[in-house]
Parts: sequence; C-alpha cells; structure tokens
Amino acid sequence: MKRTHLPLNALRVFDAAARHLSFTRAADELAVTPAAVGQQIRALEDLLGVVLFRRTSKGLELTEEAGTGLEPLRTGFLHLEDAVQAMQVGQSSHVYTIAAPRDFFAAWLAPRLAAYRAQHSEVRFVLVDGETTDFTEANLDLAVRWTEGPDDLEGLALGAARWVTVGQGDWIAWPGDALPGGEADAPLHVGDAGQALAAASAGLGRARVPLLLAQGSRDIGRISDWQDEADCRRGYWLVAPLPQWRQKKVKALVAFLTGN
Repeated sequence: MKRTHLPLNALRVFDAAARHLSFTRAADELAVTPAAVGQQIRALEDLLGVVLFRRTSKGLELTEEAGTGLEPLRTGFLHLEDAVQAMQVGQSSHVYTIAAPRDFFAAWLAPRLAAYRAQHSEVRFVLVDGETTDFTEANLDLAVRWTEGPDDLEGLALGAARWVTVGQGDWIAWPGDALPGGEADAPLHVGDAGQALAAASAGLGRARVPLLLAQGSRDIGRISDWQDEADCRRGYWLVAPLPQWRQKKVKALVAFLTGN
C-alpha cells in the first residue's frame, strides 16, 4: 500500500501553535518568524481542506476538526521520537559486527581486539569471515579488506601497502599472488595468504605475503623472519559505508586500530 506523504514540518508547526494558541509564541519556540508559522498553517489547511484556527475576541482558538486530530498527532510525534532514540541506541551499542579475512584476524586483528576489550569491558564482538561480505546483508559495522583502496566506501589503511617473502625454495601461489616470481605455474597452490604463509613456514617453499600479516604472525611466534620487502598495490584497509563510519563506536575502534 502506498504511504501518504506527510507534511511533518507543517504538522510540527501546527502542534506548537495549538499548544501556545499563539503564532508568535510558536514562532519563538521554533526559531522562525510568526509570518512563517502563518504560512505553514495556511498550507496545511489547504492540504487538509479544513480550517484549523479561528481568531476570536479572546484570541486564537482551535476548530473542532483541529482538536479531533491533535491528540493522535501528538501520539504520533512521541512514536517518532521513540523510533529516533531506538536508532541512536543501536548506533551507540557496544556490539561490533566485523568482517575480516580469517588469516588476518588470527595473526593481527584478534590480539588488538583483545587489547581494545581490555580497556572497554562492555564491548562485544561478532566476527564474520570473508573479504567481500555485504554490509547490509550481514549488518556489518566494519570490515577489513586486502585491497587497493576503499573504492566507494569510507576507509583507512592499516599500515603500508607492502609485502614480503617468507621461506625458501619453490614459490607457493595463492589468489593474491597467483604467479609468484613470474613463473608460469607454481608447484603448490593454496587458498589465501594465511595458508601460503603457513606452508612457507612449514618448509613447503616460499611465498609473498602482506607485510602486516607477516608482522602479526611474527608477533605471535608463528614465523621468525622474512626477506625481500617490497611495495605492493594492495594493503589491508578498514572500510565501511559512510553511515557506519560516522558512528561514534566505529570511530573509537578505528582510532584504536590505526593508532590515531
């Protein structure tokens, strides 16, 4: 069913004028001129096809039609205020839903989320695996993606866009580096950078992996060192659509993770 377009601004003016029974005092409350109040009331009367106020010797008074609709209108405004407050509470919630590559979460993100929660004990995290998870479908607050930039999202880079070589021997290929070293085909193919790093550290060959992932793995003792650090087109980015990015809770977590 098609919804009727509601002239909310004019209805708010009507409510103020009805409470004060004065265009002048209504104008003071709404920070507009009495003439602007009068224009809104006349426009609303034209739209509704009824007279809302009459001037008498005692001043302004409501018509019967106006009085009939006033209480339901005020109830409606209360419901609107409740709805706005509910949305604000949702945005100020301490629950974060975050999508991140599994390997990056284990090596880099998890220790930092633990450190953040140590400072904010009320915080709760819901983690979703995957770099391409849809923000709307998964109700995400934030995502980590290995990409060249935020594209049409808001975002900040996590560290420099660089990668390093881990291990020795034949190259290990993964989707982010399918032809390492320019070879036509690698002896070992794995599913992601985390598997490539694990394979290299186990002695199955050498792999190029994102620097941030290697640093995180070294910090938790999974690897000891690397070589051949070089620039890379891609890097790890924190990204979110603008409404989520503006949330106070998201700003606080992004600032913590980026050191800002």
